Amino acid sequence: MSVDEILLDTEERMEKAIEILKKNLSGIRTGRANPGLVDSVRVDVYGSPTPIKQVASVGAPEPTQIVIRPYDASTIKDIEKAIVQADLGFNPQNDGRVIRINIPALSSDVRKKMVSRIKELTEEAKISIRNVRRDANKAADTAAKDKEIGEDQRDDVKDSVQEFTKKYEDMATDFAKTREKDVLED
Repeated sequence: MSVDEILLDTEERMEKAIEILKKNLSGIRTGRANPGLVDSVRVDVYGSPTPIKQVASVGAPEPTQIVIRPYDASTIKDIEKAIVQADLGFNPQNDGRVIRINIPALSSDVRKKMVSRIKELTEEAKISIRNVRRDANKAADTAAKDKEIGEDQRDDVKDSVQEFTKKYEDMATDFAKTREKDVLED
């Protein structure tokens, strides 16, 4: 592998780790309604489990309510059933046209659990980033051993990889702090 290939692959994989962290953090509940809270719900329609966003529009018109409008009115019961089965702690209310989910206020115990879950997800992302660093350093060592790149280039690659690692770990920490603040606010 060339120096550019190693660095490009490293940055892409670290970026993916951050994207996965963002997605996972968006699913963590705060005291406010957020359409991301139901993103993980899969609805059994047309013979296959389908993401809720593909069968309905999801919005949060009020700070304590999520509104789900099915594109096809015949799927409303399936959507309601999927939300209940997802065991998110929500009680959907169906009026025949839309499903409303009232978001209850979080207790301090629940908030603490959410913060610890945020920390777990962040640590998983950091571990993933470090694994990418390890793979990149191995690729640089192998390329130097195979005489594809010189030892100076290998050292430069390792320095760049370490900079990427620091940058993406800092990003993960920043996202986590922001999310923790959202969870702990009333």
